[in-house]
Amino acid sequence: MSKKVAVIMGSDSDLPTVKGAITVLKGFGIPMEVHVMSAHRTPAIACEFATKARLNGFGVIIAAAGKAAHLAGVLAAHTTLPVIGIPCKSSTLDGLDALLSTVQMPKGIPVATVAIDGADNAGILAAQILGVFDEEMSEKLLKMKTDMVNEVIKKDEMLQTEMWWKM
Repeated sequence: MSKKVAVIMGSDSDLPTVKGAITVLKGFGIPMEVHVMSAHRTPAIACEFATKARLNGFGVIIAAAGKAAHLAGVLAAHTTLPVIGIPCKSSTLDGLDALLSTVQMPKGIPVATVAIDGADNAGILAAQILGVFDEEMSEKLLKMKTDMVNEVIKKDEMLQTEMWWKM
């Protein structure tokens, strides 16, 4: 895999949420860099990172932020790479504020947005984006989906053998 994924969080307090994406990316063998950058406190650093991301070997950027959650949009405004936003739950509005800030992007600056605290799906979506032109990644994703199907079938079979609710 030649392309890396950038995992950017607006604050180190977002790390517990972001760990899901990191774990997924590691599981797929995707190289990554993880950084703290703020759209509000370090805007010049965030903009420079996004502007140079393609030249620095990145294929996708994942951005996690809570509350105003402008990080994904700021990064998306400064790159042509796909940006995936993870709205983080906070004490203020249970993450609804971050969800709306992340998903309501103006025309021309798209941000793919996963669920509040949906870091695992952000990692999977990043792998799918990279897998568009990487057959090995595509095969890993197919195996993941097949494993999920088999897991659900197995759980249903176990449930059917118990049938305690029919008694």
